Amino acid sequence: MNRLKIFILSLGFFILPNAVISQESNPENSQKGHVNNNKFRQLYDEFSTPNNYRTASGKPGKDYYQQQVDYVMDIVLDDENSRLYGEEKITYKNNSPDELTYLWVQLDQNIRKKDSPMLIKDGEGAQPLMRVEEFVSNYMTDPFDGGFNIDWVRDINGNPLKHNINMTMMRVDLPRAIKTGEQFTFSIKWWYNINDHVKNRARSGYEYFPEDNNKLYVIAQFFPRLAVYNDVEGWQNLQFWGDGEFALNFGNYEVNLTVPADHIVEATGVLQNPKDVLNKEKYSLYKKAQNSFDKPVIIVTQEDAVQNEKQFSKKQKTWKFLAKSVRDFAFASSRKFIWEMQAVKIGNKKSMAVSLYPKEGNPLWEEYSTKAVVQSLITYSKFTFDYPYPKAVSVHSKNQGMEYPMICWNYGRPEKDGSYSDRTKFGMISVIIHEIGHNFFPMIVNSDERQWGWMDEGIDTFMQYITEQEFGNSYPVSLGGLSSYPSRRGSPSGITRYMGGDQDFLAPIMSNPENVYQLGPNAYGKPATALNILRETIMGRELFDHAFKTYSRRWMFKHPTPEDFFRTMEDASAVDLDWFWRGWFYTTDYVDIGVSEVKKYNVTNNPGSEVEELLSGYGMTIDDLPPGYLFMNPEGIEGSDSDKDKIVENSVVLKEYLDNNFTSDQLKGIKAPKYFYEVEFEKPGGLVMPLIVEYSYSDGTSEVVRYPAQVWRKSDLYVRKVIHTDKELIGVKVDPNLETADINLSNNSWPKKEASSNFERFKSNIKG
Repeated sequence: MNRLKIFILSLGFFILPNAVISQESNPENSQKGHVNNNKFRQLYDEFSTPNNYRTASGKPGKDYYQQQVDYVMDIVLDDENSRLYGEEKITYKNNSPDELTYLWVQLDQNIRKKDSPMLIKDGEGAQPLMRVEEFVSNYMTDPFDGGFNIDWVRDINGNPLKHNINMTMMRVDLPRAIKTGEQFTFSIKWWYNINDHVKNRARSGYEYFPEDNNKLYVIAQFFPRLAVYNDVEGWQNLQFWGDGEFALNFGNYEVNLTVPADHIVEATGVLQNPKDVLNKEKYSLYKKAQNSFDKPVIIVTQEDAVQNEKQFSKKQKTWKFLAKSVRDFAFASSRKFIWEMQAVKIGNKKSMAVSLYPKEGNPLWEEYSTKAVVQSLITYSKFTFDYPYPKAVSVHSKNQGMEYPMICWNYGRPEKDGSYSDRTKFGMISVIIHEIGHNFFPMIVNSDERQWGWMDEGIDTFMQYITEQEFGNSYPVSLGGLSSYPSRRGSPSGITRYMGGDQDFLAPIMSNPENVYQLGPNAYGKPATALNILRETIMGRELFDHAFKTYSRRWMFKHPTPEDFFRTMEDASAVDLDWFWRGWFYTTDYVDIGVSEVKKYNVTNNPGSEVEELLSGYGMTIDDLPPGYLFMNPEGIEGSDSDKDKIVENSVVLKEYLDNNFTSDQLKGIKAPKYFYEVEFEKPGGLVMPLIVEYSYSDGTSEVVRYPAQVWRKSDLYVRKVIHTDKELIGVKVDPNLETADINLSNNSWPKKEASSNFERFKSNIKG
């Protein structure tokens, strides 16, 4: 079917009888069949079949279950030797329908054993650009001797349990199977050497300060942790290779942390013995902070911290913490810490916003850290659910950006003279928002980070973007004259360079984080941008926000999969998004939509040569047509009516139709447009997206028309739209406000503008 025929049929200006236009069977013209490749087909092939555990609507099913794992731990921090000793009692409750004959335990510290295969997993060769600490670590020193040293594994009666260690996983064989509803209690004793996380860019460890000979500890993944057993995979026992983070169970923690007596400690959970570890003055300030809603109370001042740095006490104190319904536990400890707290009202409860930082973080941290924590708790709660935990702690540690229940480590350090750039300031605020936000995803909405990195990083980065913008509104003086917060990720233009890159180095979002080349754009930037586009451009804020809140509340304190998210977003909005999930999450396609051609047409009483040629292809002439047709001819084609602007008055056919079908009052509102244009839009890119077009006219006016993504449902290469207007069309621009992450702007305008790209527009903002 040629292009003119398609055009005329689609407009309805010229309709041939069905018997004429139906194509006769002709073996010479036949083509091979194909499967359904339409980009609007449903995701049945990609999705698992719904069941009693996880429903088609995205809700947990009637048989949904998850395991409960409780820990009681005694931990000793040996500051002098940088070593950690631990003993834990684990109570594992089997809520699954299956009998378990063994348990899998994660030993994530084993990634730092000096003979770990994780140290030699990459094959990238010589690096043209390396951090100096990385060069020294890789080529000038022996591997660090880290990893768990397991002293014993015993049952509740002290009998040894058989166990087998496979890299970062340990199988504990049980004396008898744990049946449904039963629980099993056992203990593990271990120790390990704590690493210098600055040297090897690790998620936890210590930072050494040579000026005062002190260490600042941020300790995580420090204890053997039970792997997840669920309805999706059975045991989630993928090895820890470094990028894929964690899959963990909810439980209750009682943890006793024994540290040097002059250390300040913060951790997951509520401090149970503040009177034992704080002097009378500090305890009074600690209590005062519980009801200070307008500003932080500084419990340990910078002057206090400077004095503490000099003590090096040989005595010890034990800080006791209790945490309920958390999936993990982490803590920070140092004599260098300044400590401040502020109460935050969340719903009908309160939570404490806490900051912990050395003097090296000031003046930046005392100004912005707690503000960022407060804003994060308020904004995330507004869009998801009221923050349920009693506190959220931001700890300053060099080069860090890591999250754990109620506590996180964050970078952002001024120069030694106290000065700092906007880049440092906004980087520090952003990382605090991001890591505090992880309390919601995945600490409460507990996705499997080991398998699906985007479900925590991407969703959290999307919420980070919203929170940053609200932070800018709450503290406009912090913007230093900027009109809005300079978010690094989330805006559509910020992801185009990545999406338009070399396909050999791209992976779909639905990839394991260990197996992608560019983890940051893949797991953080692209999914965050996708959700932002979904909210602002495709669904609209009201529908999106309701669906997103529905997902968050359905799956808080549970273990969602990607399908649970996708299904809930559709279930709660009545918006079919399978085309969107497929394109953005399951492929590496990109957005490239443009204007390929604009034609001006005349509506006439006489057919042009193109119409006559089309008819002749069917063995017809103009005389074979029944009465009652008008013709649309490209301007300049023979057959154009010289009085085209007066077609209503001059066309007997049209006048008769109007007179016979409309009343005199109705006719007053009918006016024939002066101009007809056919605009052809092309889609060289693979991603289906809404077609957003700005039409400009000779009188200086313009209008934006937002065609839905479904405009591409029958043609994935191009679509054509007819513009009928009283004004002369002088310009067409696709995606005028850069809403769709279009990677190529050179084809976005008519008349064609000087070649440009989205990357050219935003690259000046990403220097450094």
